Amino acid sequence: MSKENSIISLQGVSKVFDGVTVVDDISLDITKGEFVTILGPSGCGKTTTLRMIAGFETPTSGTILLNGKDITSIPPYKRPVNTVFQRYALFPYLDVYDNVAFGLKLKKVPVTVKDKKGNEKIVMKHFSAKEIDEKVARALKIVDLEELEDRDISTLSGGQQQRVAIARAIVNEPEILLLDEPLGALDLKMRKEMQLELKDMHKKLGITFIYVTHDQEEALTMSDTIVVMKSGEIQQVGTPMDIYNEPATAYVANFIGESNIYNATMTAKLKVRFLNHVFNCVDDFKVNEKVDVVIRPEDVILTKIENKDDKNLCVGTITNKIFKGVHFEYLVEVGKNEIICQDTKNREVGDVVSIEVEPDNIHIMKKELTTNIFSDAWINKNNKVMISEVPFDADLTQLLPGSSLDDEGYLVSTEGKKYDLNDADVMAEVGFDKIEILDGHDNGNVNGVIVDIIYEGDHYQVMVRTEEEEEFVLDTLYSWNTNDLVSVIIKPEDIKLMIKGDISKYEVKE
Repeated sequence: MSKENSIISLQGVSKVFDGVTVVDDISLDITKGEFVTILGPSGCGKTTTLRMIAGFETPTSGTILLNGKDITSIPPYKRPVNTVFQRYALFPYLDVYDNVAFGLKLKKVPVTVKDKKGNEKIVMKHFSAKEIDEKVARALKIVDLEELEDRDISTLSGGQQQRVAIARAIVNEPEILLLDEPLGALDLKMRKEMQLELKDMHKKLGITFIYVTHDQEEALTMSDTIVVMKSGEIQQVGTPMDIYNEPATAYVANFIGESNIYNATMTAKLKVRFLNHVFNCVDDFKVNEKVDVVIRPEDVILTKIENKDDKNLCVGTITNKIFKGVHFEYLVEVGKNEIICQDTKNREVGDVVSIEVEPDNIHIMKKELTTNIFSDAWINKNNKVMISEVPFDADLTQLLPGSSLDDEGYLVSTEGKKYDLNDADVMAEVGFDKIEILDGHDNGNVNGVIVDIIYEGDHYQVMVRTEEEEEFVLDTLYSWNTNDLVSVIIKPEDIKLMIKGDISKYEVKE
């Protein structure tokens, strides 16, 4: 993005709360008139970033520029920015008109007048009643509420209340509209309708929208640009198509859309091995390099076959089938692995199929070099994290800042809300330096065999593969041999967890 055209520029911005870095040295340029969505899981720093743009939080370090001017320390009311929150904060004792007009009635604007001697001077004046009427009428028309201006707030639906909140924000004609998960309180049907309406409002207004959400569908539906965040850092910035089709990391691929992600190895030029089969590809990496492979379910080609032992094909068995309306979603078991596929043909559970993927639909990425990411981890009924079908102890309170576990095993928020994490999908992350191995099996959390060793100058980088074909990469000072049988040990405090999606879906309703 060109800085010359940017309305907002974040330059090396960080925010620290009580010694914890929640936004870590991010830089981002947002162009005038753009619809930008900041996307990420709970606790990734997206809302804090929005609040710093709004002026509700001051960066610990770094600079925020508005049209090239430093606004880092300028208070919110002096910024040409308005915010729409998830909780609309409407005044229940005022009707729709007065809720929208509330800010206008308080606001003063500079007006040039002449004194008795004919000299011009600038004075601050309130809007006239006519001006307020015109501005409120325009705002209500944009949100399709012009016929409801006399209605009490309590008589409106959730979607209508949300529109009132938007009208109240845009009536002040801000240069930038900030939206902090404003659709979170709506039901699914209303949320989908409002996604399209927000996009239409953006076109009508022509101002910059900066939208925060954990919902990938919202991001893909509405945005010109998506900013994917993780643990306070920006992972990738791009158009929805770029983010979906060319994810920069396995994390981004897993977070945007449904993906099959595999540890893979380049076996030759433009050939990659995963699912125990060698596929042709178009990404050129070094031979024997360990890579991440991403396959979208819609890119898998299934063909029913009779010969399950054909070594020239990647063969699997359909183990699950879900009708999705326009297509079927199949889970196909390939050896110890699984692949999610989409197909319009009606197949049966138990069918043996071959799996093909066109070379340009196999997206290959360099592996992250400092950490293991287990994107298909989940929580079992005993509050253990399941990685490679093996239970690991971990600190579940990191899924919700300030939370605790009660005697019944529920996660309890600071507000007293309870969450049942049984079957909750999470992403688990373990640093290379946080894994130990011992010689022999049954001496740790999970058994495996060493499949690769690289000497890094002052230490060895070792890859251990389990029977379930999960891979653990670790750094060690000690020399090992390929094919050594080992046990993997990971301490509970060394497993970092992030919830997939919104944790509210696991809330216990009492």
